[in-house]
Amino acid sequence: MPATELIEVVGDPRHAPSVAEVAAATFPLACPPHSTAQDIAAFIEANLAPDDFVRHIVSDQSDVLVARERIDGPIIGYCLVHHTAPTHPDVAAVITERPVSEVSKMYVLPDHHAQGRSGAPSHAMMRAAIDCARRRGSAMVWLGVNQENVRAQRFYTKMGFARVGVKTFDLNGSIEHDYILAQTLV
Repeated sequence: MPATELIEVVGDPRHAPSVAEVAAATFPLACPPHSTAQDIAAFIEANLAPDDFVRHIVSDQSDVLVARERIDGPIIGYCLVHHTAPTHPDVAAVITERPVSEVSKMYVLPDHHAQGRSGAPSHAMMRAAIDCARRRGSAMVWLGVNQENVRAQRFYTKMGFARVGVKTFDLNGSIEHDYILAQTLV
C-alpha cells in the first residue's frame, strides 16, 4: 500500500489525545541542544495538550493530519496546517501572498524516520499538507524551522521549500531563531 494512503485528516476530536501523545514525544527531538527540559515541557503543556488538538481538529481554519503504518494502526506522526494569514511580524513581512497556509508542526516518531526514502511518512505527510493548502486555494505554503535543525532544513528543501526570511520563536521565554521557508503553489 502506498504511503500516501496512510495519511488522513483527523475529523474526530476523540483522536486528540493520541495526536497529543505523539506531539509530546516528538517536539523535544526538534529543539536545539541548549533547550532545557523545563522549557520544552512548559511549551508542550501550553501548546500541545489534547485540548489544543481538539481546537485544531474542529477549527475550519486548520487541518490535523496523521500518519499510520496501517489503516487503524497507531499514529506514528502528525502535521498541523493552519490556513490563515501570518500574525508574527517577521513572517508577515516576507509572506505576503494571500491566501496562505502554514505547516505549523510536522513530526514523526524517531523509529519511523527513513532518511532518503521518498515513501517515508514525513514525505507523505508533507505532500498531503501541501495538497490541503492547494485545496484551500492557498497561493503559498510556509513554515518555520530552527536554524540549528539542519536535518529538517534539508528535508524541507527536498520538498520544494526555500528560505525567505528569519523569525524568532519563544520557547517558554527562551528566544530561538528560525528560518522562514516557503513554497509557491501556483
